[in-house]
Amino acid sequence: MIRSLTFRLTWQFAALVTLTTVGVLIAGGVLLRHEVLRGIELMHEVEATEVASILGVDANLTAADIHQRLADSLDADEVLYLIQVHNKAGTIFFRSSNLGDSILPDLSEQELHWTCHLPGIGDTRVTEFHSGPWHIQLGSSLAPLDRLVRDYTRVSGLLLVGVILLSVGLGYGFSRLTLRPVRAIEQTARRIDADHLRERIPSSSAPDELSSLTRLLNQMFDRLERSFAQVGRFTADASHELKTPLALIRLNAERLRTCVAHDPESAAGLDDLLEQIACMQRIIESLLFIAKADGGALAVVTQSYVVSDWLAPFVEDARVLAEDRNMSFTQVRDDAGEMRMQPALMRQLLLNVVSNALNVSKPGGRIELQSVRTETGWRFVVTDAGPGLPPDQLEKVFERFVRFNPQQEVERVNGHGLGLAICRSIAALHGGKIWAENRNDAQSGLRVVVEWPR
Repeated sequence: MIRSLTFRLTWQFAALVTLTTVGVLIAGGVLLRHEVLRGIELMHEVEATEVASILGVDANLTAADIHQRLADSLDADEVLYLIQVHNKAGTIFFRSSNLGDSILPDLSEQELHWTCHLPGIGDTRVTEFHSGPWHIQLGSSLAPLDRLVRDYTRVSGLLLVGVILLSVGLGYGFSRLTLRPVRAIEQTARRIDADHLRERIPSSSAPDELSSLTRLLNQMFDRLERSFAQVGRFTADASHELKTPLALIRLNAERLRTCVAHDPESAAGLDDLLEQIACMQRIIESLLFIAKADGGALAVVTQSYVVSDWLAPFVEDARVLAEDRNMSFTQVRDDAGEMRMQPALMRQLLLNVVSNALNVSKPGGRIELQSVRTETGWRFVVTDAGPGLPPDQLEKVFERFVRFNPQQEVERVNGHGLGLAICRSIAALHGGKIWAENRNDAQSGLRVVVEWPR
């Protein structure tokens, strides 16, 4: 989401700067052309004043007289201007030599300034002034102006490319800087979970929207922390308080054995009752263990063990459990080395994982264990021969009281849904982690991976 927002802000900023630059350059081009034309017209006015002063107001001058007067005075000006003089009737009395065969249009009935196209000359800006009986016309080729506009357009194009590249870079930097508080919120929010409820998002005292959002989220995390603490205390307290009544119930039920020994039906019912009491005791013990582990009340004393030596008895026990269910258990990798652990808790973790693998695998299936030494510690991988799990269930199986059976075979689902939750608590106590993933080979099944710090 943040990346997408950064992308959108970058390109929106670049588009805004680019469009603004395009507008400024177009306006600059229009203004440049207008000002150059205005400059040409002002020069025409100055030149027309000079020509008018030379001609005077004598309407009886002949073409030869006018040519004689202007030829000497305007010889240098013909390089810059096209000059033509006619009377009110339109009779031309003088034409500068640089006009060639072209004739300037009569603007007596039109505007004072006009742009026309002359053969051999091109686009020309023509201005006409009236002085007594004479109509004085001056023209200037617009070829220099066209070259100037072309150069301006080319430079503007290069400038626009530079602006686009620069605006993208500035937009990216601007968006990164603007979204830095949002990224801080995202990173902190990702770290806040059931194991890190005390983390809070850094907030500032600035009276802006992000600060208000941060304070609101922190208040929500405060409420979540209190709720989790209350649930944890309730679980621990309830589990602890239920242990004694259940022990008394079991004791009294055991005393009834001699009373119902002569009645097979009552004896069977009593056995079922005792089995359910034992199940409840296991559930309570599991909940109490998880509550203590999550609440930090469980002290773990670790020692260093040679992994292969410690693992050998467990592998034998796991093989017996698998054979009892008509399955096979194989240790496919056994690296040498030592690691620190609390052996009873580690055995419970692996036993819960293997038991879960046996529960979901079909008879004749093969359970595999890998013990792999890594650069940072140790990795244990238990692979089963079950149906695997949908991707959205891979994380949920480690939650309390979650049991997933994709084949809906209820009779094959054993346990009470706390085994893998206990595994996660044990791994967290040792600074490790545990996760599940589907097998990536040709067979179906699940791989439960335990990473243990060295």
